[in-house]
Amino acid sequence: MATANAATPSELLGTYRTQSGNTEPAPSRGQQFFNSSHGHEWRCASCHGAVPTQTGRHVVTGKSIAPLAPAFNPDRFTDASKVEKWFRRNCNDVVGRECSAAEKADLIAWLLTLKP
Repeated sequence: MATANAATPSELLGTYRTQSGNTEPAPSRGQQFFNSSHGHEWRCASCHGAVPTQTGRHVVTGKSIAPLAPAFNPDRFTDASKVEKWFRRNCNDVVGRECSAAEKADLIAWLLTLKP
């Protein structure tokens, strides 16, 4: 599903909310999604770390991953095409399919609650 080119994480959240049929995003569902196993080897937290306000590390390559929460990494969720690319790759690894717009909205809504 194409995503409008968002300029801020809040705008991108709004796009996913619209795509989900205006389902109200729930930060609690986003946090649960991030930390849960979905029947596959990895969770989101496997690489992004249990605390997405800190630098993570890719499980296989050991590559450093900048904090996922926008308040700790202002570049997060500002380029819609990059966001879609990474959701596509990571959701496939974590849940074995593309994430729904509602799942994406929930995750971003939770990450936006994390403040310094």
